[in-house]
Amino acid sequence: MKTILLAACLTLVAAKAQAISRYEPMRLSCGKVQSTITRQGAVILRYQSTRVPGLPLYDRYVQSQQFCTMGEVRTRAYVLTADTKSCPVYICKRPDSERFRHRFIRRH
Repeated sequence: MKTILLAACLTLVAAKAQAISRYEPMRLSCGKVQSTITRQGAVILRYQSTRVPGLPLYDRYVQSQQFCTMGEVRTRAYVLTADTKSCPVYICKRPDSERFRHRFIRRH
């Protein structure tokens, strides 16, 4: 019974991970990128490295904090789109422990 339950949980996690859509922001306007993220909650944006020609890169962009895992915070980021070099979006990041401590933990 435990094996069946574990298998069912893993299947749900895998299905959730595969459900995320992928887009190339250079083919979309900034408004379209933002509205797609808002509508879907989280998306993968693929782009080319500026340092290494031909190297594809990607990251996960989110609509709100609820799409981040425990220990991550939603942080502002910017992506290059068809109509702007700096389209504001959000990603989930683990906070830098030193900055996090100084920002959120007061010393007495």
